[in-house]
Amino acid sequence: MTGPVADVDLGCHLFRRLHEIGFDGRGMTRPSYGREENLAHALFMEVAAQYGLEMRRDWASNLYLTLPGRDRTLSVVMTGSHLDTVPCGGNFDGAAGAVAGLLVLCAWAKVGFRPERDTTLIVTRAEESVWFPLSYLGSRTAFGLLEPSALETPRSDDGLSLRHHMQDCGASPDLCGKAPVLDAAKIDCFVELHIEQGPVLLEADVPVGIVTGICGSTRYRSAVIHGQYAHSGATPRCFRSDAVMAGASMMTALHDAWIKAEAQGEEMTLTFGVCRTDETQGNFAAVAGRLELVIDIRSRDEALLERMNGLVIEQAFRVERDHHVRVELGPRTRSAPAVMDAALQADARTLAASLDIPFVSMASGAGHDAATFAMQGVPTEMLFVRNRNGSHNPDESMEMDDFMQGVRLLEHLLRKRAGSET
Repeated sequence: MTGPVADVDLGCHLFRRLHEIGFDGRGMTRPSYGREENLAHALFMEVAAQYGLEMRRDWASNLYLTLPGRDRTLSVVMTGSHLDTVPCGGNFDGAAGAVAGLLVLCAWAKVGFRPERDTTLIVTRAEESVWFPLSYLGSRTAFGLLEPSALETPRSDDGLSLRHHMQDCGASPDLCGKAPVLDAAKIDCFVELHIEQGPVLLEADVPVGIVTGICGSTRYRSAVIHGQYAHSGATPRCFRSDAVMAGASMMTALHDAWIKAEAQGEEMTLTFGVCRTDETQGNFAAVAGRLELVIDIRSRDEALLERMNGLVIEQAFRVERDHHVRVELGPRTRSAPAVMDAALQADARTLAASLDIPFVSMASGAGHDAATFAMQGVPTEMLFVRNRNGSHNPDESMEMDDFMQGVRLLEHLLRKRAGSET
């Protein structure tokens, strides 16, 4: 199969520039609605202008780069991802999908290919919810799903509101709930390329994954267990209110439930990514009076997520009783699971086989903007690219050969949906 060929040198240039923009001395830090995210968006606009792509921003400063189709009344084919990172993250999470989409549109423009329908790259804002505890913030704003009250949410690093950071980046938060937004009925499909953030493709020794679904989540980002500080030698066990032992008991019970769920053939993950005592008061010779922790549960099974959430609450009550502590779980945040489109999956498998690109079908344990599109009824698919050393860390390691295989599959899939007349 032939077609426009994406420019690997342009891809290397974009990744190199993104590294220069985001490097913090160890990894990548491009905060949501921050200077580095702005510079990354500006880089994409600079390249898009060189290739004659149409450019626009919505009220939340999501970026849209479009190669116009022959019939602009037809529903649009879309691809895209994000350019923000977690603190001290890697250079490929999110960026790989945005770069891939731009390479496809630039390759089409370079050879004069004009699709039957508009084909648009969306570069979303603020996908990484570590900065604002709001899942899929950019894609949700694009569909008009953000409540105006969320604009007062503080960013984790400086405490300034989402509204403030939006305004500082040239967005118009006062238009939240008023400005035109994406209409799912006018979108033919959405395809997001992304690095895999786990080891499945490495273990299978294949470069590409065709995604079947995206896990939802239930999370407690600011849970606190309050005990009572006491002398470690002078306080017998029966008189203790030990926050650490209460937390350990709660975490162990939830972990045991995870093991049981897996034994019954259910799929989920459970993570306690933060577990810490108060560094100013906790010490070697004291019973801990305070423990902070976060709870992150993910699954494609909504019923399992709700069952585990009920267990979190149940265990909180139990350790309060058994360990004489007080548990504040704090607000719960959540996202719903999303199923990828069967027809797009079938097309991707057929195209990969015809292009001699080895692949496996697999689920996504991480959340992505693609989930928002799918939940709005847009036919949606994700393509994963092999990546070593996981993600959300400086050691993400994607080979350009693997990436270009993913780009080649993305190009053929988008061209099939957009119309292939030249």
